Amino acid sequence: MSSAVRTARYVRTWLGDNADLAVEELVLERNGTPIPATLYRPRAGARPLPVWIVLHGMTRPGRRHLQLVRFARALAATRAAVLVPEVPEWVALTLAPHRTIPTIAAALDAVPDLPLEAAGRPALVGFSFGAPQAVAASGAAGVRGRLAGTVAFGGYADLERTIRFQLTGHHSDGTQDYWLRPDPYGRWIVAGNYLSRVPGLADGAEVASALLDLAREAGDRGVMSWDPTLDPLKQRLARRFSGPGRVLFDELVHGPDREQEPARTDALVASLTRAALAHDPAIDAAASMGGVEAPVHILHGRNDHLIPFTEADRLAAAVPDGVRVSTTITRLFGHSAQDPFPWLEGPRETVTFLRALASMLDLV
Repeated sequence: MSSAVRTARYVRTWLGDNADLAVEELVLERNGTPIPATLYRPRAGARPLPVWIVLHGMTRPGRRHLQLVRFARALAATRAAVLVPEVPEWVALTLAPHRTIPTIAAALDAVPDLPLEAAGRPALVGFSFGAPQAVAASGAAGVRGRLAGTVAFGGYADLERTIRFQLTGHHSDGTQDYWLRPDPYGRWIVAGNYLSRVPGLADGAEVASALLDLAREAGDRGVMSWDPTLDPLKQRLARRFSGPGRVLFDELVHGPDREQEPARTDALVASLTRAALAHDPAIDAAASMGGVEAPVHILHGRNDHLIPFTEADRLAAAVPDGVRVSTTITRLFGHSAQDPFPWLEGPRETVTFLRALASMLDLV
């Protein structure tokens, strides 16, 4: 099937066409631990099928995230099989990068036993936190040589720059500075995981716990983290703290929506980065890409409020020389939801995105 036809099938299903797909729930073995997974595949049509493995990000719905399901169905409609394993730690909002490789390996090991005939090596897709992890994992022992390529949606490369954006909204490509209101969910997750590991912070562990409570509530309700319906919970949690602990809580809950002290914010960014790298070195996925050899496609939304689009080129630069890498920045989607259609630049954006999509689909 030509890439043009596959691209048309993807777009049609993404826009709402009810493709005739079989959806099956499976259990994979990850180092002796069972983890759930979902398999999407066409009910009828040509065999064998190309296979995609898709990693979700740090979301409470995990593999059932509405936009992820929409993506998986559209991908399966191109006459492919799509296997979406769940990473239970990421569903619990625990930044556990060391679970990436075993999860991908478990999915790869399961492919021969799927109710289908696979066409060649699978390709891998990672979203958000899973994006740089997927690229790095593609070159790791146990995975390297088993993939046709990797696609990264909305990933980061420089952890400190990403945390700085999440706290301040500022980011840069090295020549131009940008500002965008950051989604507080990102800093709630990072601080919720590592704030307790920063020495000398008043109520650090308690503030971290409260931030994860907020992130879980937003995820469980399926609302944006700045949704006003979360305000009562923010107020209840704030009453737990006083003095420096309250200042810290307010800074991380509200970020640049309130006045910030630059020196204090700089110190917090640096402290969180050090704590994250000390506890989870693999979170710096860009430093672990030396073994990557299969093609990499990087796509990022220009108006991404969680991870800035300027990280896309940094992620591409981390891939070893000689590996085919393509990068597409588009206004046609954000981080986990579709942006409003950019009417002034819509035709050009659409052509650019469709070309990137066709190139991605050609991996398998």
